[in-house]
Amino acid sequence: MWDNPRILNMAAGTLVGIAVIVFAITAIALVLRSPLFPVTRIELTHALGKTNREEIEAAARAHIKGNFFALAPAQVRAGLEELPWVRRASVRRVWPDRLEVTLEEHVPLARWGEAALIDVYGERFSGSTDERLPVLFGPAGSEQELAQRYARFARTVTPLGAKLERVILSERRAWQLGLDNGLHIMLGRDADGAEARLARFVEAHAATLGRISRSHRYVDLRYPNGFALRLAQPSG
Repeated sequence: MWDNPRILNMAAGTLVGIAVIVFAITAIALVLRSPLFPVTRIELTHALGKTNREEIEAAARAHIKGNFFALAPAQVRAGLEELPWVRRASVRRVWPDRLEVTLEEHVPLARWGEAALIDVYGERFSGSTDERLPVLFGPAGSEQELAQRYARFARTVTPLGAKLERVILSERRAWQLGLDNGLHIMLGRDADGAEARLARFVEAHAATLGRISRSHRYVDLRYPNGFALRLAQPSG
């Protein structure tokens, strides 16, 4: 075998190929561990309202492992999306030393109970704000449904001259509304039916309850052909 030139050439070629592969792997490993090519700049593509530059810089740096070639954009993105007001993040390497970061912030729609916020997509997040927002209560997993129903309920009650400030969905799937004029509305179960009952009540309000001089504080719309009313107690 060893006196066969063809076999010897093949063996030599194989050894050279292995040597090239080993050299390439070693070179790549050295480059990835090298202090050369550091990421020196993190640039935002646009200004943000709720997340400041220091938070972004700290979150990104905490997930940059190694130099420009070694860092994993997906890990940096995941770190940025852990920030309270960041809904989505995009991270792109720009040669030779820059990270370009694009962030989408949550746009708050309402408070979720006392512990969190709901954005316009019905997603719960842990941001905090002093802004006056309506309050939604419901079972875990019902955030998107409440956000969607809130928008429809809010449009429906507009003719009453009051704003919707509270929507509650009980564990038994019963709906309740609270308006900023103090009116509490019981809608009952079956969300689509509740919307229809609310629309009928609003349509009839001006010609019926709107004529009552005393304000009403509680309306029960769970009846198929009518509603129950509780008036405010007269003062004095």
